[in-house]
Amino acid sequence: MSAKKAQAQIQKFGSFLSAMVMPNIGVFIGWGLLTALFIDTGWCPNAYLNELVSPILTYLLPVLIGYTAGSNIYGRRGGVIGAFATMGAVVGADVTMLVGGMILGPLSAWILKKFDKAIEGKVKPGLEMLVDNFSLGIIGFIICIIGYVGVAPIMTVIQDVLTAGVQYLTDHNMLPLSELFVQPAEILFLNNAINHGIMTPLGLQQAAETGKSVLLLVEASGAAWVGLAAAFAIFGNKMAKKSAPGAVIIMFFGGIAEVCFPYCLTMPLTIVGPILGNMFSLFVLTTFGGGTVGPVSPGSVISYLMMTPKDCMVVNIIAYAGSLIISFAGAALVLKMFGQPEESEAEDGSAASAGALKALNKVIFACDAGMGSSAMGVSILKKKLNEVGLNPDIKHVAVSDIPNDADIIVTNSNLLERAKMTTEGKKPILTLSNFMDQAEYDRIVTQIQGMMDDSTQVDAIEEKATATAKTVKAEKPIFCADNIVLNASFADKKQAIEACADIFIRGGYTDAQYKKDMIARDADVSVYMGNGVALPHGLSSSKKTIRHSGICFIQVPNGVDFDGETAYLLIGVAGRGEEHVEILGQIAQTLCEEANIDALRKATTKQEVLKVLQLKL
Repeated sequence: MSAKKAQAQIQKFGSFLSAMVMPNIGVFIGWGLLTALFIDTGWCPNAYLNELVSPILTYLLPVLIGYTAGSNIYGRRGGVIGAFATMGAVVGADVTMLVGGMILGPLSAWILKKFDKAIEGKVKPGLEMLVDNFSLGIIGFIICIIGYVGVAPIMTVIQDVLTAGVQYLTDHNMLPLSELFVQPAEILFLNNAINHGIMTPLGLQQAAETGKSVLLLVEASGAAWVGLAAAFAIFGNKMAKKSAPGAVIIMFFGGIAEVCFPYCLTMPLTIVGPILGNMFSLFVLTTFGGGTVGPVSPGSVISYLMMTPKDCMVVNIIAYAGSLIISFAGAALVLKMFGQPEESEAEDGSAASAGALKALNKVIFACDAGMGSSAMGVSILKKKLNEVGLNPDIKHVAVSDIPNDADIIVTNSNLLERAKMTTEGKKPILTLSNFMDQAEYDRIVTQIQGMMDDSTQVDAIEEKATATAKTVKAEKPIFCADNIVLNASFADKKQAIEACADIFIRGGYTDAQYKKDMIARDADVSVYMGNGVALPHGLSSSKKTIRHSGICFIQVPNGVDFDGETAYLLIGVAGRGEEHVEILGQIAQTLCEEANIDALRKATTKQEVLKVLQLKL
């Protein structure tokens, strides 16, 4: 395996770990604020509100991680069983089971996914929901018990050993040495993995016991990267002096460390600055009892101070300022001694570019977690593309979540191999090395233009000039003659609902999953509306299965039983946005009059139906 592929595999595993924690960081921060404010040594101690701290840490946070980890593997169904399985470890352990959630959550979801795949197509019609519910319940029950009697005690021992090891390093002032490994790993885009995959679970356990933890600052204190960017802003080459000041501001207030990594990569020896800076910070924190009560995420000075307990404020500020100054001095010394070479023109950086693009509908900006640098890059790239008349949908995602319908992927050069692995080399990938360099975005735009054939560019410009929400016709009509079925008969309501779904599937409005969602919706709450009318539709989560909004009409002269009520008219709905609401409202007004319902029951042609509904297609 090549070094680049090995690096990509490590990044992928690190992203897998951090993806369990990152979506829940807001809750971790909320818990940290509760702790900083209301514990006995907090800013405003309150015994009543302090009662919230322990249950949230003990139960909510591990279960959230278990749910998130499971949903990453197998959607909502995986999340549910992940949360269920995690509770076994939570109740059976004497320590906070964040790590237990990171193991049992994805494991249980993976097992359920494999089971569902094994029985796919083998379940008799009508028993799907029964099998789905019992399979999740039984598998979750078994793993929950295993977690309670087996995993929890093992994880307790492991976590105790890790905690003891960290405590040993802290007591002997050896924790600063970890920066010899942490800082180089960060510029390989393993920062989220180290922070959220390793340090946050251990740090929160320590914070729960002592009211604070220095482990939460091993990677997350952004001071060292502010110092490095400042050194490049003053002593770097012409290009760095133009872009690095922006990186200083973004890192200091926004905490997006990825904007600083490219500067270090242009002169790797400058990593000495962040290493020395964070070693000083950890020395001060461990010697004088500093730390934070919750994760510092993002690593901005604002998050840093918000998570600082009252009795650590002076120590933490000294540690932050010292880290920034020393990192600046170390990086500046390297730049002064060796000088940063002027950058040559950026390389193409594209991969898997197979001929001209036939369309440019979606551009994906991918970073390690999909929340920081890519979110910032989207706004810059979107503005640049708009200036040349291109207006694709631009989304920021984690590099592991690049969607299949992307036309072009833009990512950092260090994540190129990861992006290739995710897309299997089938999508054009454009790279940049410096998120703050406007010239790199200009190059990306030029590359995109070069990949598009002339007709595509003309179409894009014309669409920008003429498209508005009300004047551009939908790709498919919401309601048309093809969506009307007369003189139908059904043995039961399931067949009737499936007939509505079949109209949508056949017409390209939805995929096959929507049929299951429509049946599930009626199982939750009957779709029978009264006056002989039923309104089959999907679940609130069904929008991802709906390609276009649509309405269908089925006439059942002899009626079909809906749990003791007889429906003679079925109005099927697949709503993606708000496009269908106006037509559905017209239909609803028509159906308020019994004479109209009777006329629709007796209609013999589709035109009669349209006339009664007062719709012109």
